[in-house]
Amino acid sequence: MALNIKPIADRVVIQPAPAEEKTASGLYIPDTAKEKPQRGTVVAIGDGKKDEPITVKVGDEVLYGKYAGTEITYDGSEYLIMRESDIYAIL
Repeated sequence: MALNIKPIADRVVIQPAPAEEKTASGLYIPDTAKEKPQRGTVVAIGDGKKDEPITVKVGDEVLYGKYAGTEITYDGSEYLIMRESDIYAIL
């Protein structure tokens, strides 16, 4: 995937995982009740700060805070731009 967004400094671009469509028991979840996803895939990274290099790589699947980042739409796809410090873990 060639994404033409280059984040600045310690920011990363994440493509969120799709929200769950139905429960484990098979019930469909309406759009108004869907949970905001907290995991996604890193699609672009910045250069890091002078003394703090970026530790995630493009393609890493990560967990982040429920309200972390800024939502953007680019070429019809939804992305989040956030600081690397908003990422909790690499899966």
